[in-house]
Amino acid sequence: MELRAPRRGDRHELAVDCIRAGIEAAHPRNVLRRTVGLEGEALVVDGERYDLEPFERVLVVGGGKAAAGVADALEAVLGDRIDAGAIVTYDPNAGDRIDHLPGDHPVPSRQGVESTRQVHDLLADADERTLVLAVVTGGASALLPAPVGSVSLSDLRTTTEALLESGADISELNAVRKHLSTLKGGGLARTAAPATVVSLVLSDVVGNDLGVIASGPVSPDETTFDDALSVLERHGLTVPDSVGERLERGASGEVPETPTSGDPVFDRVTTHVLADGFTALDAAAATARDRGHTACVLSSRIRGEAREAAKSHVAIGEEVVATGNPVAGPAVVLAGGETTVDVRGDGTGGPNLEFALSAALELTGGSVLASVDTDGKDGGTDVAGALVDAETVEDAGIARDALARNDAATYLKSRDALVRTGPTGTNVNDLRVLVVDGDD
Repeated sequence: MELRAPRRGDRHELAVDCIRAGIEAAHPRNVLRRTVGLEGEALVVDGERYDLEPFERVLVVGGGKAAAGVADALEAVLGDRIDAGAIVTYDPNAGDRIDHLPGDHPVPSRQGVESTRQVHDLLADADERTLVLAVVTGGASALLPAPVGSVSLSDLRTTTEALLESGADISELNAVRKHLSTLKGGGLARTAAPATVVSLVLSDVVGNDLGVIASGPVSPDETTFDDALSVLERHGLTVPDSVGERLERGASGEVPETPTSGDPVFDRVTTHVLADGFTALDAAAATARDRGHTACVLSSRIRGEAREAAKSHVAIGEEVVATGNPVAGPAVVLAGGETTVDVRGDGTGGPNLEFALSAALELTGGSVLASVDTDGKDGGTDVAGALVDAETVEDAGIARDALARNDAATYLKSRDALVRTGPTGTNVNDLRVLVVDGDD
């Protein structure tokens, strides 16, 4: 990962180092080194043993932004014990035993549909003597599209775009997508049954809800067709006829629901969450302490409108300076989670860019804030986020206008405040680092 960010002093350097440490700790090669290994003929995942001898075949399937790294790490551990595999990612490598297939994010594509078909076909003849290692990482909802029934890829794309622009949170977004797809909402587990499925999860979802991460391909779905319709109604969205008809037919009982808790397709499914937002936060906090700062992790579950959440984060930094609460400075105040943006303008930006610009309007003294998406792409942009201080905003009126037009990226670029990482190979949600001293 080549992390490029403005560096104007020690606090900027510390913020960048905390970001780098967080992203590196959540990279699959480091995560699986800590959690997955081979002991004789047993695969050990997070302390649990899986004897390989009873299985005739070992398959690796799945997808997401971190899927390539997970697949590479599994090949390093299992080698030729893997009989075949197919994972879908937006940054595919050249696997040996596992095929790396292309897809697109955040809006599904034709190549994603074709790649997903290969994953489905690989599972078609799985049986009781098959062990399936399911790679479930953030971004797989878009990367693994398998439109169901009469729903076309075009209609799925239109619906996804409308939900993304509405400010719907990930749970709402996935409640709809799970009811428009063959593999989401427990569909992959249903396809693989009666195979034994061991799911390796890198979570990008607040609270690690297994039914929401990657739209829960191997997890029970507690949402319903009625829930999906409620999301559309709540956000005032008009969707293509095929989508509306599919959801209405499901709500009336004409189409079977997605499998839920107690369904026998999950009898032989085990899930391990190997990394999440706290993985990155913990590493960032350790870096801060190594540099002589107190580390305060506010939460790994921050959500809501990005520009409003930013004000709260800055306010806590101000409290550190003013009163020494909740910790005494010098300090690094950390948070993760997934904020949203209600898109009303036609500018360029994303949640972390809006978080950073909103924070820059509030920052005083020498405090420095970095806010990035750990996958390296904030919203629909090609940047991870931004690094800001009190000097970032020259004209508050122009900055506020940029926020109103959802054009934070353009403004922050003009102020040389963007953070670029390229694809990081992981995805554990957002990471925010505020560096403050006790005497700002």
